[in-house]
Amino acid sequence: MRTRSIASVILVIILAIFTAGATFAAPAKPIVTFIELGSVNCIPCKAMQPVMESIRKKFPGQVSVLFYDVWTKEGQPYGQTFRIRVIPTQVFLDKDGKEYYRHEGFFPEEELLKILAKGGVKL
Repeated sequence: MRTRSIASVILVIILAIFTAGATFAAPAKPIVTFIELGSVNCIPCKAMQPVMESIRKKFPGQVSVLFYDVWTKEGQPYGQTFRIRVIPTQVFLDKDGKEYYRHEGFFPEEELLKILAKGGVKL
């Protein structure tokens, strides 16, 4: 029992020595937030699913991809907040949360990449 206590104290001292003065960075805030407002039951919205997944995989840490199904009780407030007129609608927010671009309808990935670059994403 005493040996275990001594070992615990030594471990704490070692950790204190190695972490003294160390700074731990908070997780990086995304450069761009890409919000897809649509529905899982809409054909053009369904076509956007692979595009969103591709962006998620290509730009982790740089782009946050969010999807809200505005035809559901949970998603409906987002449609109202962003004042969408049609679905799908894509809204792009900068790192400060300000909208810098909006698109209505299906948005091909090649074109979407240009908008991400305008927001500061390194392609």
